[in-house]
Amino acid sequence: MKVNNEHYHTIWVDPADQSTVKIIDQRKLPFDFIIEELHSTEDVYIAIRDMHLRGAPLIGAAGAFGIYLATFHYRDPGEDHDYFREKADYLISSRPTAVNLSVCVERSMQAISQTDDIENKKDIALRTALEIVGEEINNCQRIGEFGVSLIEAISKKKKGEAVNILTHCNAGWLACIDYGTATAPIYFAHDKGVNVHVWVDETRPRNQGARLTAWELKQHGVPYSVITDNEGGLLMQQGMVDMVIVGSDRTTRTGDVANKIGTYLKALAAYDNNIPFYVALPSSSIDWNISDGHKEIPIEQRDTNEVRFVEGFNGNTPGSVRITPVNAPVVNHAFDVTPARLVTGLITEKGICKASESSLLELFPEKKKE
Repeated sequence: MKVNNEHYHTIWVDPADQSTVKIIDQRKLPFDFIIEELHSTEDVYIAIRDMHLRGAPLIGAAGAFGIYLATFHYRDPGEDHDYFREKADYLISSRPTAVNLSVCVERSMQAISQTDDIENKKDIALRTALEIVGEEINNCQRIGEFGVSLIEAISKKKKGEAVNILTHCNAGWLACIDYGTATAPIYFAHDKGVNVHVWVDETRPRNQGARLTAWELKQHGVPYSVITDNEGGLLMQQGMVDMVIVGSDRTTRTGDVANKIGTYLKALAAYDNNIPFYVALPSSSIDWNISDGHKEIPIEQRDTNEVRFVEGFNGNTPGSVRITPVNAPVVNHAFDVTPARLVTGLITEKGICKASESSLLELFPEKKKE
């Protein structure tokens, strides 16, 4: 994707210094475009935990780069297993809901375990992280190629009138490496000349929709309108939404979808108004080991100050203001689970399928258990 006409990924190795990983600091958007440098596993942990970067595919790639950076600080040849295991567990603990993080960290661990030489470990860790980046870019591109057909079909039915798409949180380029998941079909449709318009809900409490998705769409020239989180149902009732596309942090093999808090309510409203509700996700976000999203997906609870305070821009500098009574009791669940029965379909890099185990296994037959 482009920022001020310059192409960026959301994470990369500094070509002038291989021991430095660079990211776009998403906490600063849309007020400032800041590139942050990560030099250690601890830097990656903090970046993931405190949401300098976020989004399941990007978190996974960052975890792999966290193992890579660990190779630069390895000192004791006799403790290599304990050292890297400790770093891996530390990274995985940064955020519990998105499955990509643990999968990518363990993939890197498996790769570097093939050699005892630290320089070889370093090379293998970097190669593995870059492979993950490449795979996620390809996955998102394929999601766009498959998902655009859904938008084109609605456009044809509406005889070229705007296709109104509602999305939630940020499942775009910023949450991935490029293209995004939920946004990929939108970008592909826009680039093909399809008349699209996106309803961007603000996504309290961190406002990833209002701050990130809106900024992304503006950079790409896609028409959009920011709405309050609770406005989506009204728009659906009034026939102003043609489809909903959201992302996923973890999806079970049976099609239950964990995504940013509020997704379930959007799914309920879409179901009640007979509006198609699609989830766009790469297979790296599917947890093939679990079947019941409500019982088996851990739901992260975040800092309550995210609810007590809202960040904004007063015309001079970014800042935050308190919007609750002092010391008000707060609960801050970061995700909810939408049951498969409310999902019209899953858009993956292998194609579009129903939110069911049998349909997923048709696309991914290698995941069938013996």
